[in-house]
Amino acid sequence: MPGKRPINADAPAASPAPKPVEPAKAGDAKSPRAAKAPSPPTARPEPVAPAQPKPRRRGKVPAALKGIAGLVLVAIVFLVAAVLGGGGSSEKSSEQAPAPPASESVREEKETPAAAAAEELGYPSFATNNTTRVGGSDPATNAAGVALAVFPSVTSAQRPLAVTLVDEGEWQAAIAAAVLMAAPVRAPLLVTGHGDVPDPTSQALEALDPQGSADTGGAQAFVIGAAAAPDGLKATRAQGSSPAGVAASLAALRDKLFGGPPQHVVIAPEDKPEFAIPAAAWAARSGDPVFFSGAGRLPAPTVKALKRHAKLPVYVLGPSAAISSGVVREIAKLGNPVQRVSGEDPVENSIALARYDSGDFGWNVNDPGHGFVVARSDAPLDAAVAAPLSASGTWGPLLVTDDAGTLPTALREYLLDVKPGYTTDPTRAFYNHVWVIGDQEAIDVRQQAEIDQLAELARIGGAEP
Repeated sequence: MPGKRPINADAPAASPAPKPVEPAKAGDAKSPRAAKAPSPPTARPEPVAPAQPKPRRRGKVPAALKGIAGLVLVAIVFLVAAVLGGGGSSEKSSEQAPAPPASESVREEKETPAAAAAEELGYPSFATNNTTRVGGSDPATNAAGVALAVFPSVTSAQRPLAVTLVDEGEWQAAIAAAVLMAAPVRAPLLVTGHGDVPDPTSQALEALDPQGSADTGGAQAFVIGAAAAPDGLKATRAQGSSPAGVAASLAALRDKLFGGPPQHVVIAPEDKPEFAIPAAAWAARSGDPVFFSGAGRLPAPTVKALKRHAKLPVYVLGPSAAISSGVVREIAKLGNPVQRVSGEDPVENSIALARYDSGDFGWNVNDPGHGFVVARSDAPLDAAVAAPLSASGTWGPLLVTDDAGTLPTALREYLLDVKPGYTTDPTRAFYNHVWVIGDQEAIDVRQQAEIDQLAELARIGGAEP
């Protein structure tokens, strides 16, 4: 992105809002806004799920970082980058930062991430008033960028105790592993592939420098499924012979680390990632484990895990085309109270979970003053590794878009419904912030600009004085 270019340079002129599409299982909207938003319906017929989108082409993984920068300069880089969408180069930082004393040089380098990490790992590649993009061209780069955004690692207090490593070919494992981002473990996700550790993951590991603790069982890394284990880290593995088996193994590890069972269980479709991905953000925020089911069959590892969590409330995510009503009845026969949270398509499905409120389950985001994460519905691994953003900072649900250039109507109407407003004093208002995941091939700057406009604080009750 060229420097000093207006945010709306490529954005099309605003058009009248289309007829609202009503999301499923919504709570009443509470936000102040200029236009009245629709109230969601109480029920609707269960639809047939859309065909699986073709995976998008991914870009080349960036080259290794060149050096280590001074402590003060890195802090400034992260703060300025979050506002202006830029990062400093390692050469410039090393020229300006004072060299540490010889006796402390090793310690300072170990406590400071690379100055170019934010820029080379895609955080942030482009930012506006109300949005920040983690713009890597592949999941490993996006995962590293998210991890450094949540854990800047300028000091030891800003580092995670451990990290979670998932394989690039196992999106189900990544969704289930998001539960380890919940307190007390708080381990961000990083990506490995083909039996090795890619450059972005190595760079992030060097900067994050996890040391383990009693909360992680002494582990510095949790290695999930087929993920590769980096050398030199004390690792705990969670494995299984199937996606359902890996998820059940992760749930058992979660219970051990958290010191007890969860409050709820989420069942996601193992063959429909576009409907499953919102579960990762909820798992990271709540600590509720995610299990998997086929469209018409409940896998044996999931049955065993549900029996171990007998009587816990179960929430099935996705329409009946993704997980059938027969599976829901089978879960109920195991003794677990069960409810379905779903939408007609992946976009509305993510909005349904964002709106959902059932006691202490569900985001219940039906008013302004929240964070959001937007990712592509056909990029499940990108969406899963973004889960730490939903459990830190401006905590908020994952929403999905199904097109690079056009904001879906349902998503536009939902963001309009929760658009923040004020009457007299904007400094006392609530604000929204949206993280955008992926490069412009995934979500174009035009769509980001529209999201920014929908998240912008608006005056209500007349023109500006």
